[in-house]
Formats: sequence, C-alpha cells, structure tokens
Amino acid sequence: MQIPSKYDASQVESKWYDYWMKHNYFHSKPDHREPYTIVIPPPNVTGVLHMGHMLNNTIQDVLIRRARLQGKNACWVPGTDHASIATEAKVVAKLKEQGIDKNDLSRDEFLAHAWDWTHEYGGVILEQLKKLGCSCDWDRTKFTMDDDMSESVIKVFVDLYNKGQIYRGYRMVNWDPEAKTTLSDEEVIHVEQQGNLYYLNYKIEGSDETLTIATTRPETIFGDTAICINPNDERFTHLKGKKAIVPICNRVIPIIEDEYVDVEFGTGCLKVTPAHDENDKNLGDKHNLEVVDIFNDDATLNSFGLHYEGKDRFVVRKEVVKELTENNILIKTEQHLNKVGTSERTKAVIEPRLSDQWFLKMEDLVKPAIEAVLGEDAEIKLFPKKFENTYRHWMENIRDWNISRQLLWGQQIPAYFYGDGKEDFVVAETAKEALIKAQEKTGNSNLTADNLKQDKDALDTWFSSWLWPMSVFDGIRNPENEEIKYYYPTNDLVTGPDILFFWVARMIIAGYEYKDEKPFQNVYLTGLVRDKQRRKMSKSLGNSPDALKLIDDYGADGVRVGLLLSSAAGNDLMFDEALCQQGKGFANKIWNAFRLVKGWEVSDTIPQPESSKIALEWFDAKFQETLIEIEDHFSKYRLSDALMATYKLIWDDFASWLLEIVKPAYQQPIDAKTLQEVHAQFENILKILHPFMPFLTEDIWQYMETRTPENALIVSAWPEQKAVNTALIAEFNFMQDVVSGIRNIRKDKNIPFKDAIGFSVINNEAASISLDSVIMKLGNLETIKYVEGAVDGALTFRVKSNEYFIPIAGAINVEEEIKKLEDELKYTEGFLKSVQKKLANERFVAGAPEQVIANERNKEADALAKIETLKSSLGSLR
Repeated sequence: MQIPSKYDASQVESKWYDYWMKHNYFHSKPDHREPYTIVIPPPNVTGVLHMGHMLNNTIQDVLIRRARLQGKNACWVPGTDHASIATEAKVVAKLKEQGIDKNDLSRDEFLAHAWDWTHEYGGVILEQLKKLGCSCDWDRTKFTMDDDMSESVIKVFVDLYNKGQIYRGYRMVNWDPEAKTTLSDEEVIHVEQQGNLYYLNYKIEGSDETLTIATTRPETIFGDTAICINPNDERFTHLKGKKAIVPICNRVIPIIEDEYVDVEFGTGCLKVTPAHDENDKNLGDKHNLEVVDIFNDDATLNSFGLHYEGKDRFVVRKEVVKELTENNILIKTEQHLNKVGTSERTKAVIEPRLSDQWFLKMEDLVKPAIEAVLGEDAEIKLFPKKFENTYRHWMENIRDWNISRQLLWGQQIPAYFYGDGKEDFVVAETAKEALIKAQEKTGNSNLTADNLKQDKDALDTWFSSWLWPMSVFDGIRNPENEEIKYYYPTNDLVTGPDILFFWVARMIIAGYEYKDEKPFQNVYLTGLVRDKQRRKMSKSLGNSPDALKLIDDYGADGVRVGLLLSSAAGNDLMFDEALCQQGKGFANKIWNAFRLVKGWEVSDTIPQPESSKIALEWFDAKFQETLIEIEDHFSKYRLSDALMATYKLIWDDFASWLLEIVKPAYQQPIDAKTLQEVHAQFENILKILHPFMPFLTEDIWQYMETRTPENALIVSAWPEQKAVNTALIAEFNFMQDVVSGIRNIRKDKNIPFKDAIGFSVINNEAASISLDSVIMKLGNLETIKYVEGAVDGALTFRVKSNEYFIPIAGAINVEEEIKKLEDELKYTEGFLKSVQKKLANERFVAGAPEQVIANERNKEADALAKIETLKSSLGSLR
C-alpha cells in the first residue's frame, strides 16, 4: 500500500467518516455491556457552527470515543431545539421579504412556513458537526418539536397542572416588545447603562404649590395613578390626604403614604405607575390604585398617551422631555447609572407588563434538585466545583417559572376555554379529552368542540428541553420502556455555565419529578471562548473565526487539538489560531514518525540490540505512567491536561527518544523483534490519541496493516493498565541528562556526530550501567570507562555528582579551546567580583528587599560553581 509522503487532512477526513458511518460504529442499542450515555445540548435549529459549539462538541466526542474504546456501549444522542423566539423571528423576517405579514396568517398557515424553514435550514449545524468528527448516533437524532417529543411536553404540562403545580395568574412579567412575548426572569440580562434622572413638578390640586418627583422614565407619566410619600417624612406632612395633577394628561391622582418610599432617593416622592413596574404594582394592590396600561405590545404608546399615540417609547421620552421643558415642568436633569433589563434573545429593552400567564410553582419541585448537587450525599457532581455556589444562589432564590410565550412556534398550551370567566377553561392532552372535561365541569353535555378555544400561547422552549434526557428515550410517554431503563440516567453532560440554570438545573428538577432519579452523574461546564484580548467571541465584534474555514485550513484534528490545548476545565478559553497550527504540526510529526517506522527494512536474522531492548522496556513503563496520569485527568475532566500528557509522550518520549534509540544505522535493516514491539507501542499510542485526533489515528492504524471492519481503531480496546517500573524511568531520566551533556559538548566544540569519541565516568552516584548501551548509541561513543579520578586532556561535565570526561585528542583545537575557556573564566571572575562587592556593601544589604539579596547570593553561588568547572576544564587541557 502506497503511503503518501505528507498527511493531507482534506483527503482523509471524509473517507474515514464515511467508513465509520457505513459500518454503523456510532449506533447503539441496549445490550449486556455497561452503557455510557451523553445527550447533546441541542443547538438551536436556527444555528450554524461557532467556536462555542466546536469546543463543547469536541469535548463530548473525546469522552464518547474513549468510552467506546473502553468497551462500553457508547451512545451519544444528537438533536436540535426548536428555539421559539429565534426561529419565529427568522421565519417572520423571511415572510416579510416575501411581502407577507405574520398577522395576516392563521396559526396553521404560519406553522406551515415555520416547518418549511426548519426542513430547509434546520439540519445545517448537525451536518457541520460531522466535519468536526462528532461520532453521534445519527439514527437517534431528535428535534424538540417531533411529534413524540411534543406529546411528552404536553403530557408533563397536564400532569403538573393536575398536581396543582401549574397555575394561571395575572402578574407583572418581562415583556420583549421585539419578539412580542413574555420572558422568564432568567432570560433577562441586566445591563448597566448611563441614563438620566428627570425632576418634574406636579401641581397640588386646589393650590399653587408643586411637588417635585424624580423619575428615570418620564414617558410613563401617562400611567401614573398616585404619588407616594413616606409617612415619617416631615417635609410632606402637610400633603397628607391631598391630590396631585399629572402633567400633560392632567389626571388627578391621590397622594398616598407608605414606608416603602426611600426618603434619601431623589426628592423623597415617588410617582406610582402600577402597570409598568413590579414594585409600583405591589403598592397599587396595597392601596387599591387604578391600573393604567399605556403601551401596545410593541412598546409604542396607546391612546392613553394622547398625542404620542403610536410612537415608540424611546422617541416619546425625548419628545416628552422637550414638552415638559417648554412648559417649565422639567426643572433639572441629572446623570444616573442604573441597570436595564434586556432580552437575552433579541437584546430589546424589557418592558414590565401586566398579563395573564401560566406559571410553574418551583418551591417544592426544586428541593430534590438542591439536595442532589449540594447535599451531603450529592449524586450529581459539577466540574469545576466552583459552580456549586452559583447553583446554590439560583436555586435557593428561585421564583415561579413563567412558562407561557406569546408565540406560534412551539407546543401550544393545552388549555381550552369555554367561557368568558377567568376560570372557564380545562386542561387536557387532546381536544377530545378537553371537551369531555368541559362538559363534566359545566354539567352541559351540549357543549361541542366549536365551543372550545385553545389558548393561543406556546410553551417556553426550555419547558421542552428540560425533559431532554428522558424524552429522547421516550421516557415520559413510556416510562418503563427498555431504552429509558438502560440508558437513563445518562453519564456526562457537557455544556456552558451560562445555561446552568436555564437548562441544567431544570433537567435535574424534571429528572427527580418524573424518574425520581438524577438525569446525569457529572456536569462538565466549559468556559466561554474568548479571543487573545479576553473578549467574548461574537459576530458583532468580528473576532470569531469561521469554524469550517479553520477545519479547511488546519484539519479537524488540528482544530480539535488547538481548542483543547487552550481550554482548561471551567476556565474561559483564550483561543489562538496558532494553537490550531500547532495541532496541525503535531499531526505531521506523528505522520512522519509513522513513515519512518514503516520505511525500515526488517531482518529476521539480526538479534535485538541491548539498547533497543531496554529502550522498549523504558517506553512501556513511560506509557503506563502516562496512562495513569491520563486516567486521573479524565476523572477530573481536565481534558486539556490529558491531551498535553499524550502530546508529550508522543513528541518527546516516542519520537525524540525511543525511535532515535531503536532506529537502525543508515541503509541497514532493523531486527524483527524490535520492529514488532515498536508497532505494538505505536498502536497503544494511537488508541490513547484517537479520542483527540480520530481521523489521523484511524488513517495510520489502517495503513499499519490490513484490518477488517471489526478491527478498526474506533472499536479497538483501550490499553490495559499495568504496574509501572518507576526505577527504570528514574534511571532513564538520569541517562537522558548524560546524553544531553554529550550532545552539548559535541555542539559547543563542533565535534561531528559521525566521529566516535571516548568517554569516561567517575560514578559517584552509583548510577546503573544497564543503560550504557543506550548512552553509547545516542552519544556515538567508542567505549564507556569507569574511572576513579579525573582524566587529563579531556572535556568534562557533571550530572549530579557524577563526572564525565571526553578525551580531546584529535577532537578539537586545544589552543583555541584553552583561549576560549580563559576568556570565559576572566569574564566570570569579573562578574563574581561585582556581585561580591554589592554583597559587601552594608547599606545595600540593609536596604534591599530580601528577594533581591537572595537573587544576588544565587548569582554568587552560580558564578563560583562555573569558575570551578572552567578551572577543571582548563586543568585537563593543559
């Protein structure tokens, strides 16, 4: 088989991915083996591959490929999330391009367009994951809007409603005026912004007196229904029981008293707008105030806004300020820093709004999930552990979950209304069941399906994805089926800390509610991908590289290595494209090592050299030592460290030392025993490297010998751990220092490696002589002599207390070498004097920091040692 001279990822990756797919290596079904299960964090169906996906899915693939090699029944379930807000926005934008208004369509017509869009673009990101080498069980691909998945969601809603956990309430909610839907508290990001505090004068009814109010939102004055003062504030005692007049709209409103008002903030007076602020709503309820909603669903003002009707809230703010100024109502403006709620999805500024919504009670549901992660017998581990504090804060301060969304794309809430009253509805899994329930509830058997109107709202997307580890195995609809019993609970979840609450915590809650069991054992929280300037990668900043172009430039294996080398567990990843180049270079290094080994001619008649025998014993020990280190890193989800340990083993120990020791002389064959053992070690290396670099390793594996599909690397066996010969490793480390000393002298003195040299040792360390054959080969030594005293006429170096001598006769120009050493000695003695002069200066020693003094003493010690070595070398030359 002709082996290419260079490794070309573009020629290899599709070939082996197709091969893996053809032979169904990624597919899993229940059997006698131990299962190892990962469910993918389902990317948005609108998504394309970005750097966060690349990191997250590379880590998952490393874990799943390793489990497969360990003989486990590895199952990685892929899929996508219907992403209500994002997808609906995309579909609406596409319809707009076609001149179609969403509001002119029926629900079914809009959903038809949404499904068309999903079928056209929805699978893009999953196809891109294949380019990265992801070994998902594609036969199991799920979508959160699949019929069976939607049935599961509806079943859970009905069950929780019947348990009294879901209720309908008229509450202040977070309204996204761009998506025109409510959001949960967790989907609101509070951004610090520089704004203004506006001071307005309100007239007191029946007098010329005015009252000054400070507000950050002057456009909301049209919704004012009271002014509140603190009853303990003596400044306003005379206003008790009086009324004020709202500027512009001239509404007469009461002046109420409540200790809620902070007398230190602003003017000590608070305008109360119950429809547009949660705290104001609480005050309104307490004092029975009128509620005036001034906004349309797109945050334009309605008819209560008078001549501002139809204008956007921020436009109105500017125009109202102008009108108030012209009428001497606005008396001053101050800069004011405050936190503004913005939509996580659309980035629109959130508008607090009163609305009928569906809520899930969280107080009791959350308790098992807190215990599972934070209890004494915690069943679920977070990596890194530091995220337990974040988890605790969120879970112990949890509020009821607003699960309804004013969207069409998503599971429609299974509530059916049959009258005009607040409680005139039933909840059922199907319209047919709803009719029966409505007839029973009303006692009216004449009710028909036409009398029922299903709630128009859809469920929050997270209300489907919180069931993901169960619903992908049909564990909600068929809780005792073979697959849910085999694959659940899953093993590892890999995701970002930004959705620790959105998704991870909610899956834990759902797992205990519906399986009375954890959904996974370990949660590995990756860092965010940032650029070298520590900025989060984003399209808007233009600092996020094209993921697929990176694969084209460096190969999937190179990119995987680059991502993992820059990704310490749980810390943000400072991505540097140079690391992908390093990954590509690593692939080339391994390929060249393979070509070197494959290019050796073999002889069955040559005995195995002692140097090769002991080198192979050492590498086996080194491999076992590294294997233990790798296993430890994997157990702690330190994948970057596991890769680096593998990297060093291959680059340093295998390529730089073992192959150098065992390689035959120029144009000479290698003995069969050595080659066989080198092949065995190479195969072990490929196995532990395969999870990180699947394409390269499979390619080399298949080139090494003819393999049947059953013997492909992807389904081979992870190496077994054996006892580590630590004594041999220690001896080899010592030997490496000796060889480095010989090579340094050869380099410094320009002694060609082809020239064999003599070598003598004063073995003060009682170092083993078992590696002498290796030293002789790597140093090209004629002999190794063990002597009692210094050797005259020789160059010397030390390793610990051992002294080594290389005779100079014929090897170097003695006069030139003496001159060089004398110059170096003179310079070093001068340097020593300057250091000692400093240390003899009492003022310097008394005033300098302790670390500076210590550095100077180290310099003195180093100079003294160097002078001794130089004098010894000169003595041997003279």
